[in-house]
Amino acid sequence: MPNTQDPTPMKPFIAGNWKMHKTAGEAVAFAQALAGELNAAQDRDIVIAPPFTALHAVSRSLAGSGIKVAAQNLHWEREGAYTGEISAAMAVEAGCSYAIIGHSERRKLFGEKDEEINRKLKSVLASGLGPIFCIGENLEDRDAGRTLAVLGSQLRKGLDSLTRRDIMETVIAYEPVWAIGTGRAATPGQAQEAHAFIRQTLGKMFDAPPAGIPVIYGGSVSPGNIRSLMEQPDINGVLVGGASLYVDSFVRIVNFDK
Repeated sequence: MPNTQDPTPMKPFIAGNWKMHKTAGEAVAFAQALAGELNAAQDRDIVIAPPFTALHAVSRSLAGSGIKVAAQNLHWEREGAYTGEISAAMAVEAGCSYAIIGHSERRKLFGEKDEEINRKLKSVLASGLGPIFCIGENLEDRDAGRTLAVLGSQLRKGLDSLTRRDIMETVIAYEPVWAIGTGRAATPGQAQEAHAFIRQTLGKMFDAPPAGIPVIYGGSVSPGNIRSLMEQPDINGVLVGGASLYVDSFVRIVNFDK
């Protein structure tokens, strides 16, 4: 659903983050089934983020389908002694079009800070990939009324030194940490409030048309709540976790308005 300030409708942006699920063979079988069900949908942007081991095989299997592939994380350097990491250039070669940066699990479990996330965003943009930049508050911040302050800080620090052109190539994903994998999604009103604030903040930071920047919601998205989320004027799409692991549920989310 496009922002009400924007006269040009924005395509819904539907992304599935598989996290540490699916072998390469399982991922290819899923991708082929998904492409068959969606039949090269042109009226929305569809992205899946398999584990690193499946990126190349999945991107090849989706050629011509219109479904894009994202890396779940990247290092900011092009190469070097960084055991276990991959670079943006490697992701491009594997067939990626996007990269997820700053996911709450990376922040919480692996200690990623805003400054590191900022370096990753710059590397992703320099490579020609589109960043899916994640921000969100934890339950303590939500209960203390600090949600907007946390989001503002993450936006300012994460997007530091980026240009107006950079931000127009970026997808912002609002993911309340307390709603990820818990089955407890933000209400449509809570999500809308956060999305409206994100748009307002981006407009101030970059003098950019706020409605031209996709802002999507993540956090226990399901076929049961997708329509009510997408009815909100400032929500342009979703970043789906567990429900993206099954063809049927992910197709139902993609086709939320059909």
